[in-house]
Amino acid sequence: MRSRLLAKGADLVQRHGFNATGVQDIALAASVPKGSFYSYFDSKDAFGTEIASEYWFEISNNYGKFLEDKNINPYRRICLHFEGLVDYHRDHGFAIGCLIGNLALEVSFSSEPMRRRLFGLFDEWTRLLADCIGDAQVRGEIASQDSASELAASLIDAFEGAVMRAKVERTDRALLRFQEQSLPRLLA
Repeated sequence: MRSRLLAKGADLVQRHGFNATGVQDIALAASVPKGSFYSYFDSKDAFGTEIASEYWFEISNNYGKFLEDKNINPYRRICLHFEGLVDYHRDHGFAIGCLIGNLALEVSFSSEPMRRRLFGLFDEWTRLLADCIGDAQVRGEIASQDSASELAASLIDAFEGAVMRAKVERTDRALLRFQEQSLPRLLA
């Protein structure tokens, strides 16, 4: 039942937003009584924290694995990571955006627990990407001697902005610009 609440609720939040999705909507979509929601989550904010964590788990399992594949050169791993993410957004018609980014925009001022969790997820993504960037710098694939963490954060910031714009435009233009211009320039 908990998994169903998370899956159905995350889908609603992605399509309609966190604030526009009520507990009753989540329970109805999951075909469970509303009171059951509170058997699994102390609050709607606790639920929001969980769906963000579940989303990151899925994304990191599907696309983070590229960053850790030592059989591929580091620069190529970074490109594959972002290619996979672009494909994910393409598969969803560019309509849903990034759940972590969406939640960050919507709740970072209204829910401190969710803001902290989202901060942690961005930090985790930054560390994962920075490790790969550091490997590429050591191998001479990235000439920049800028901090690998700062480069990683800049890539994530640029990518999240491209995802947001792709969501508005419902095309891949912003994501292609990221891949063709931002990514190579930041990693030059």
